[in-house]
Amino acid sequence: MGCTGKKILIIMENLPVPYDRRVWLEATSLVEEGFHVSVISPRRKGDVPCAVIDGVHVYRYKMYPPTRGLLSYLWELSYCWVMTFWLSLVVWRREGIDAIQSCNPPDTYWLLGRFYKLFGKKYVFDHHDLNPELYESRFGKRGWIHRVLLWLERQQFRTADRVIATNESYRQVAIQRGGVPPERVVVVRSGPDLNRFHRVAPNESLKRGKRYLAVYLGVMGPQDGVDYLIRAVEHVVRTFGREDIQFALVGDGDVRPDLEMMTHEKGLDEWVYFTGFQFGDELLEILSTADIAVAPDPKSPFNDVSTMNKVIEFMAMGLPVVSFDLKETRYSAGEAAVYAPPNDEREFARCIIELLDDPDRRRRMGEYGLQRVREHLAWEHSRKVLIQLYTELLCESK
Repeated sequence: MGCTGKKILIIMENLPVPYDRRVWLEATSLVEEGFHVSVISPRRKGDVPCAVIDGVHVYRYKMYPPTRGLLSYLWELSYCWVMTFWLSLVVWRREGIDAIQSCNPPDTYWLLGRFYKLFGKKYVFDHHDLNPELYESRFGKRGWIHRVLLWLERQQFRTADRVIATNESYRQVAIQRGGVPPERVVVVRSGPDLNRFHRVAPNESLKRGKRYLAVYLGVMGPQDGVDYLIRAVEHVVRTFGREDIQFALVGDGDVRPDLEMMTHEKGLDEWVYFTGFQFGDELLEILSTADIAVAPDPKSPFNDVSTMNKVIEFMAMGLPVVSFDLKETRYSAGEAAVYAPPNDEREFARCIIELLDDPDRRRRMGEYGLQRVREHLAWEHSRKVLIQLYTELLCESK
């Protein structure tokens, strides 16, 4: 295709790589097609600043401690932006850059994109989150901050040579709200690589003496609903009297310390444990041991139109899912999920219990979900769109 050696820099701020599985699949897929890929992200404690992982050149800066309050958050944004810009200069000198792919949040790297476009580089906006809707969902209001977020989002769209949307809802936002021509927006859905995401031998010790294991996987931010899950667990144990279900919460995020304290204060430590980020065989072992998966994202203007990566990954592992009834989750999961009324923690708990008590239904739902992933949602389907985008942008553009 004439693309061998074209150099792509991917920028990621809100999660380290390779722990953001979507970004890592994008990076490794591009490497497999002959592109030279570098990634800039924050680093966790114990990670090295620079490394080559699976053929991807990774540059990482020290992660800024979680912040509270507007001023401290602006300071964090500034710190991350400056570190990213500095490392981008390092990448430009060492590796070279033909295109930059910015993954939000935040919507601030269009400034970096405009800088590099002065030197003939291409800018691709990988639209992960609707930040105006995220703000409204988190704080229950709009106001001047909401208007600023809309303005920042518009700058992303205006700067981008191409926009990557995670689903059709996001594509329509880019076209209708962002004014991006339809031919410049492609949908690259988040989906698991079935060559790497597969069942392994279960480890019954992960159930910690309980009969069943329910698993949560993902980021633990204010909008992700893990607090709803903990309150649902309280209903499972106290309202319904079920003490035979263990809950493994896999992931990390800004509110994890608060969630751990909440679990302890409610006296639920016996039924809930936190693992932090897991990757590779350790993650597969947990998912292979689980009987069901839970997606407690509450209904909100943001969550209702966002594709939940964890739901598709659960389906790829043959796990039936309990979720609140969200538009995009229902589209993704179909009959692979049981849908509780939005934000009703008691009903969420009841759905968990009813599903665990019906093994035949769990089996049917798991089989349906795995088949749907194989036929429509696996990464191999999205991979082709991503490769075509960069082939047209870097190898066929005049």
